[in-house]
Amino acid sequence: MDVTALAAVVPVLGWATHSGYLIRSLATARRDPLTDLPTRAAFTARASRLLAKSPNAVVLLVNLDDFKAVNDTYGHDVGDAVLTATAQRLALWAGPHGIAARLGGDEFAAAVPDLARTPGPRALGWALNQPVTHHGTRLPVGASAGFCHRHDLPVPDLSAALTHADAAMYADKDRGRRGRRNTHN
Repeated sequence: MDVTALAAVVPVLGWATHSGYLIRSLATARRDPLTDLPTRAAFTARASRLLAKSPNAVVLLVNLDDFKAVNDTYGHDVGDAVLTATAQRLALWAGPHGIAARLGGDEFAAAVPDLARTPGPRALGWALNQPVTHHGTRLPVGASAGFCHRHDLPVPDLSAALTHADAAMYADKDRGRRGRRNTHN
């Protein structure tokens, strides 16, 4: 290979390598490294589109109950196992047409085009409240969920849907504290 051809190939290889690195970095930034769920940015983009085009869309927020106690009592590796199990359960519930995401800490979100395309709110409540087994130890898990149906919004806006879902989630959390949880709000 002559020097001129080599001089042309080297920068092309460099740019190809750099482009591959950037693509992998962007994909990594849009996925939570622990749960492998999409992050807030990826969720926001997809959920906004879903809410805009699906008349029966539903947005929900999920928060683990007393999660700090799990970390404090059993350690962060056990807390990570609970977060991972919650992520898998929520993603399975949302299915291929919806999106489940970890927003941060012990807070998760999902958006689905229609509840009829999911196992339903009761099934989600049951799944999220199942114990998690980690190294032979069964850990009790509790989660509160709040739903917002698109038809409850004057304008199909994700920010408004998340605000409504957040209020419903805290109402569910309060009912759980009083022993009257209702997983089909």
